[in-house]
Parts: sequence; structure tokens; C-alpha cells
Amino acid sequence: MFTGIVEELGEMVSSTATADDSALVAIRGPLVTSDARHGDSIAVNGVCLTVVDVDGGVFTADVMGETLRRTALGTLRPGDPVNLERAAALDSRLGGHLVQGHVDGVGEVVAREPAQRWETVRFRLPAGLARYVVEKGSITVDGVSLTVAEAGDDWFSVGLIPTTLSLTTLGARKPGDPVNLEVDVLAKYVERLLGDRSAGGVR
Repeated sequence: MFTGIVEELGEMVSSTATADDSALVAIRGPLVTSDARHGDSIAVNGVCLTVVDVDGGVFTADVMGETLRRTALGTLRPGDPVNLERAAALDSRLGGHLVQGHVDGVGEVVAREPAQRWETVRFRLPAGLARYVVEKGSITVDGVSLTVAEAGDDWFSVGLIPTTLSLTTLGARKPGDPVNLEVDVLAKYVERLLGDRSAGGVR
């Protein structure tokens, strides 16, 4: 479980193809690896990965073919920056919202509108995700917990403050760039429960 508060802007070091369309990725992140051990969870652009090994500020993780197909991790190249966050600790403050690190789909940057101190960024949503996105609700974009400013049938927009622009990958994303999206898990649970109730499955 994560909070969507990026701890460090890391770097993709390498991605080596392995069997069954999977890959072994190496990510540089001195902060997140400072206490990392084999088996720990680290979110990379919002994707929960399991640490295989740590060496000199670089950790490696196995990425299954399914993950490569359903997220934007497969588009990363050596040198690309990545948002990194260690799994949340039970004794820490929840600064963002509950984030699982399970990407629901890949969106796309549509437009950016700079203002004096912040930017409004609009993203296109994959089919089927719009029903989980509401104005003033929470959404995770490349691992960053954000508040939805506006929402349409196949898009949503957010406001990015200077800290987010400078300390995450979202400051450099351009129109056409893919982004990992995770909708609020609470919305999915509510939908499932209401569906069961209408079908007579909940008393």
C-alpha cells in the first residue's frame, strides 16, 4: 500500500528482456534503497514492484509481461526519470490517499495550460475508467496522488503545484505522453457492492 506522495525522482538504469515477455529492470534511487531489502515493495511510476536485489543505490525488480502490457513501464528507456515511493508504514501520516500500486489503465496527456505558479493538465482516460473519476475526487497519475479538478466523459484535469512540477515526472510530461492511472479503489468497491445489492446478493 502507498500514499501517492513521491519520495524521490529516480532513474531507469536498464531493462533486460527475460522469458515469457517479462523483464528485469534496474532503477536508481538512493533514498528509496537506503533501507530496502529483498522482497520489499517500491512503486515505480505508480506500479508496485518487488525488490529482487539492491546494489549501490540501484535496485532490480522483475516485471511480468502482463504488467508491461497494461502499464507504461514498457516505454521507459535508460536515463528516463521515474517517480519512486516506498510502501507506506503504519506509523506514518497518510499524506495523499490509499494507493495500491495496481495500475487500472494507461492514459495520455492531452494538454497543458501554464499559469503564474501552477499548471492545469488534462489527461485522456481509457474506456471504462471515467465512471470512477469525479470532480474533487482522488486519482493517481504515474504514482502521484492528485485531486481531480474537472472530469468529462473520457478526460479529466488536475492542477499541478510547483512542488509537483519540480519533484515528479509530471513536470516534463508532454501532450501525447502515456501515463499510468490508478483510480480510487473505494469507488470500485462501492460499485461492486451496489451491483451485488441490485442483484440481491447483499442483505
